Amino acid sequence: MESHQSTFAPDLSHLSRSEWLGALRRIGEEQGFAEPMGKTHAAIFVEDGDTLIVSFESMSGIEALSETRTPIGFDMVGGAGWSSLSLLSHGDTWFRDPRVYAFFDQLQDDGFFDEFETVLFYGAGPCGYAAGAYSVTAPGARVLMLQPQATLDPRVAEWDDRFAEERRRDFTSRYGFAPEMIDAADKAWVIYDPRERLDAMHSALFEKPNVARYRAPFMGGALQADFRALDLLPGLLSAAAEDRLSPALFASMLRARRDHPPYLRRLLHRLDADGRTELARILCENVVARMHAPRFRRRLAQIESTDDSA
Repeated sequence: MESHQSTFAPDLSHLSRSEWLGALRRIGEEQGFAEPMGKTHAAIFVEDGDTLIVSFESMSGIEALSETRTPIGFDMVGGAGWSSLSLLSHGDTWFRDPRVYAFFDQLQDDGFFDEFETVLFYGAGPCGYAAGAYSVTAPGARVLMLQPQATLDPRVAEWDDRFAEERRRDFTSRYGFAPEMIDAADKAWVIYDPRERLDAMHSALFEKPNVARYRAPFMGGALQADFRALDLLPGLLSAAAEDRLSPALFASMLRARRDHPPYLRRLLHRLDADGRTELARILCENVVARMHAPRFRRRLAQIESTDDSA
């Protein structure tokens, strides 16, 4: 990602929830626009460059993952000079709301997306679903989705028992089935952990000529949190927007997980569960040589002790 000098760097971490919402609204009103959509959704637009990121995030997700309690798009405004349209939800709603439909209808009617050279839709999980579903309003856009759901319609995804209560939402009307909505995209990427069975099953529903599906084994079911912890997300967003996100580039970026304790712990657990003791030894020796890792040191001692007593 190219460096960009910007004075846009709001820090809202010290505010209460009501103050935080008010501050986001003022930023939108001063820098672009702020659009409430009932009590559950809102949109904040910050205008800067000719690349637009349309990000979908829950308010609780922003509060948990961002040190400054600001949407992901704000990072790209300050770091890369992009414009940002942040769609916010109160809780996981999959953005299934007629007010959200009407908002995107209006953007499309106004030719809003035509004002930008590049448009990138982004989201993770339920928000990844929304990124895919609403990308249809900007034909030719690019879409980056982390472990998205394709739909919660039980006629299609009855095997996904994680969101049983949410199946009552309407996934059959407008903008309903995300894999169909990305047909108009220039290119889309789905990133998922193939060992997360339900995420992998949803990923398979996105198999399309314009979709690349990238595997991130042993990264677990919270890819956005891990990618943010590894500082991979800005690079992924930039590569997707610039159509540089290839299997080779993704693999090289994912090498950062070699120093990510949650990934290493999941990998060790799998090796132990599979009885692959020699590979577990090699992993522990590698990690102990590079990092302060008491768990891996203890496991290595156990393996060596077992070998000595054999």
